[in-house]
Amino acid sequence: MPGCALLSIAIRRQFSTLMNETRSLIAVCQLTATNDLEANFEVAKCMMKRAKERKAKMVFFPECFDYVGESRNETEALALTENDDYINRYRTCAKEYGLWLSLGGFHQKDPAGLRKPFNTHIIVDDSGETRGIYRKLHLFDLDIPEKVRLVESEFSSRGDEISKPVCTPVGNVAMSICYDLRFAELALWYRMNGAHVLTYPSAFTVDTGLAHWETLLRARAVETQCYVVAAAQTGKHNDKRSSYGHAMVVDPWGAVVAQCSETIDVCFAEISLNYLDEVRKLQPVFEHRRSDLYSLVVVQRNEIGNKAYMFGSHSIPSQHVFYRSTYTFCFVNRSPVLPGHVLVCPIRNVKRLTELSHTETSDLFITAKRIQTMLEDYYKATSSTVCVQDGPEAGQTVSHVHVHILPRKKNDFGSDPDNVYRELAEHDKAGKKRFRNKEEMQNEANVYRCLLVNGEDE
Repeated sequence: MPGCALLSIAIRRQFSTLMNETRSLIAVCQLTATNDLEANFEVAKCMMKRAKERKAKMVFFPECFDYVGESRNETEALALTENDDYINRYRTCAKEYGLWLSLGGFHQKDPAGLRKPFNTHIIVDDSGETRGIYRKLHLFDLDIPEKVRLVESEFSSRGDEISKPVCTPVGNVAMSICYDLRFAELALWYRMNGAHVLTYPSAFTVDTGLAHWETLLRARAVETQCYVVAAAQTGKHNDKRSSYGHAMVVDPWGAVVAQCSETIDVCFAEISLNYLDEVRKLQPVFEHRRSDLYSLVVVQRNEIGNKAYMFGSHSIPSQHVFYRSTYTFCFVNRSPVLPGHVLVCPIRNVKRLTELSHTETSDLFITAKRIQTMLEDYYKATSSTVCVQDGPEAGQTVSHVHVHILPRKKNDFGSDPDNVYRELAEHDKAGKKRFRNKEEMQNEANVYRCLLVNGEDE
């Protein structure tokens, strides 16, 4: 008997032993939203009542659950804030009905008032509080003269960050929106960061839905071994726009376990984390990945927090740290050789560059490039010195890998720019140069923090 058939039998046998274990019921909604927000909410409220009656723990709404505008101007004009009265009505329902909500894509005004609205997915708990927020990363832009034109970036801004999965009563839920479904790297990153459930609230066009909708959803489920939950818009929203529908839930083995057809409706499915674990045990594909040959590089800014960071045996106050990614942090120098001389360092304390994993190495140098760009812009520098003193014989005085970044200008070290290396060898030795006070260093870090945040918003 072929191996795949044997594995399928094993899965079914394992599943039969899980019939009595606790599962979590979810409700997945299918809407035909229009530009009438009140009518849209009344439909959604009825769906939440149905979910409560069925004792569901979480309800999933599609992209554009708030409205579908009839024009670009209307779409922008109707945009909401995260705490708008309209969104707060959903929060009230979450509390009243004891439900968690995946609000899978509303038109969010830019809090800074500088950009077009974001397509924003939020998860609300049963107390009405926001537990996660995600702004759609991938915008669908297609303009083929005399054939088709759908340019999402004309009325929506793209997000800049991946949000980590949110811990909910049905498992760790990862947030995406619609077109994100076509980018497998995002789904893989979510799985690597603990996701049990991937969400793709959508408003797929009819043509692409017919061709790709189910295929893509099942592919994401199989390759990540996660449940995939896809709430959907369906039918005719206005004279210009229609959606495919077929909201569905796919299990980690790739089976469609619940689905709506093409009408306004709710489908229900059970989430079994025990079953998910069994699938992953029987197909341990993530243990077989060749991380020595390839890796998934994600550029992700993380919160700096309030705890100190360790640089070798030295404690670096969080106030002196101006950027943190997944594996790297950046901090100002107590004894800079030049204005803007900073350090970029892996969070894990390793002595040599060769001890870093491929993922840590990628993150370190991608972060270094980002910081270099920011510093050159701020100091109007034409060049930079970027160097690693890897080991004591190379001049390393702190046994923790770190990258020096110094924005450079003409003649900043006289006629020989290489004089910088002599200065680097001496700059942090006691008695050679004064160390700056904490306030001065904190002020510099605050400047860089603002520059990096503003740069991401542009």
